[in-house]
Amino acid sequence: MRSKNAGTTNMLRVLGKRAALPVFIIDYFKGFVAVILTSLMRYDDAVSEAWIINLRIIATVFVVLGHIYPIFADFKGGKGVATLLGAGTGIYAPILMLCFGVWCFVFAIWHYVSLASMVAGCCYPSFVMIFSTMTYDADAPFQSIPFIVFSWIVAILLVVTHRKNIGRLRTGTESKIYLWGGPDEEKKENSETTAETPTEAPTTEEK
Repeated sequence: MRSKNAGTTNMLRVLGKRAALPVFIIDYFKGFVAVILTSLMRYDDAVSEAWIINLRIIATVFVVLGHIYPIFADFKGGKGVATLLGAGTGIYAPILMLCFGVWCFVFAIWHYVSLASMVAGCCYPSFVMIFSTMTYDADAPFQSIPFIVFSWIVAILLVVTHRKNIGRLRTGTESKIYLWGGPDEEKKENSETTAETPTEAPTTEEK
């Protein structure tokens, strides 16, 4: 089953990998650049490090909402996963890399992009809470209460935006995606092989 949103996953289902990759890259860097631009405020002595983190969170909220509800597309956009991944990388990359590892693990086993996105998103606040106990990185934003709250909002948002996918997962109608071949391609190859193999005409005994 195909959704009607303009996200990377739907592009992959409809037009294939070559069309989906540029969409993912654009969505990713849209979120990343929006967050990184807030670093320009470091040159203002009146802006503290805590406020830089808060500005990054605000930028993330607006860029993700703009992706999910685009004004110029009748407020019908994508799920915001790629944009959120880019924005989260701009806030603090190590945690996003861990979430991406979770995403790859879940996707490699079950081949559901929606399931992988939700599991990785739900792990995000857990990783933030774990990293908040570590003090080896003085620049990490974990002393910011808004950042911790934000991580939980991200997890909830990903579940909410995938509520239709949850319904399809429960009924078994959610489509799987195989990046390196899958059952459909194997069936296609087998059918092509069968079609190419000459069949002998059955012989009948003459009376």
